[in-house]
Amino acid sequence: MLADGRALRLLIVIQFVSMGAMEMSGPFWPLQIQHLLGPEGAGYTAMLSALVYAGPMLAAMLLTPVWGRLGDRTGHKPMIIRALLALALCQGLAAITNDPWLLVAIRVMQGALAGFLAAAQAYALACCDSSRRGHTLARLQSATAVGSLIGPVLGGWLMDISGFALLCYGATAICLLCALGSFFLPADRARASPKKNAAPVALPKGWLNAILLVIVLIQAAKMIPQPFYALYVANILHAPGWLIGATYAASAATLAISAPLWGRLFDRWQPAYTLRVIEGVAWLCALTLAATALANEWLGFLASRLVWGIWQGALLPVAYALIANTVCASQQGFALGLGNSAAKAGALLGTVLGGVGMGVIGLAHSFWLVALTYALAALGIRWVRAFTVTPAPTPLSTHANQN
Repeated sequence: MLADGRALRLLIVIQFVSMGAMEMSGPFWPLQIQHLLGPEGAGYTAMLSALVYAGPMLAAMLLTPVWGRLGDRTGHKPMIIRALLALALCQGLAAITNDPWLLVAIRVMQGALAGFLAAAQAYALACCDSSRRGHTLARLQSATAVGSLIGPVLGGWLMDISGFALLCYGATAICLLCALGSFFLPADRARASPKKNAAPVALPKGWLNAILLVIVLIQAAKMIPQPFYALYVANILHAPGWLIGATYAASAATLAISAPLWGRLFDRWQPAYTLRVIEGVAWLCALTLAATALANEWLGFLASRLVWGIWQGALLPVAYALIANTVCASQQGFALGLGNSAAKAGALLGTVLGGVGMGVIGLAHSFWLVALTYALAALGIRWVRAFTVTPAPTPLSTHANQN
């Protein structure tokens, strides 16, 4: 498909709105589970509250590559529509169920059927200029970040005025509107299957596995603070609730601004040099999180969060761009699905490490664990650079050489 700026702009709007809709309910699943369990089932609250987040992550981790491979064969526009309809269905079912165990099952089904992010990434690569892949993926990442920032605020307002059911019905309506909007996207061309006697195009397995490892490491480091973040800001920095939300949102705001700028920059470089820069950014993340751990008042803490968001814009979206730039077009949906699965695996690992680490080293020192994990991620990237052969960009890429 030829480059189509209007299609890309529409896709970015759809991603922003749909991700905002999904995040509307993000913080409130444990509250709904607690409500449905009632006092007699309170002993199951902790377990189901963990499963309601871990279950869909595991399901998405396993099945997103399958949807990506199907998109490679049928085109990625149908996968976008399918995913949005699945999200709408699951949110609608969540609104009407009165069984907490069924609610968890619906969430698992949502993770298994969705795969929207990988489909959107693969579609965007089909309609963008091949020399702007990094910038394009970064713009999608920015849309996700802004949607994730606004969604919980809107969801909290809906919870206050009418409760969880209206929140889910609202998300259902928004996803259905996004699915309707997706019909106006031009069709991307399905990749032709190899001829009967033609040799299949092999994935660069060593390189791809190395980039997947990089994604797991950087996502694990990013997600470690999730279990203890609010507790740390409230109990260590003695900040009010509004400041917890403001500092949490700060990194998402700077990520949304910085990601497209990083993407433009990385589009000029060869993959080997890009990986070298990502290693440097991982070290900068380690230093920034060390500053976060040392901050003893909220202003310094907020400044470190803003800086951390700038570095975040150069990590995950650029890792996806490395996959896109070194995998043939006929397998990009599958490869990006693997990348999204690696991100889910890293998020799960980070959440577990954060919870365990808080118990082992104590709340006051928890951010040192994040800094250490980024340092380990930087060392992992150094290992990848030293022992993995970096493939040349795919023929459609037109990168400038880096001196």
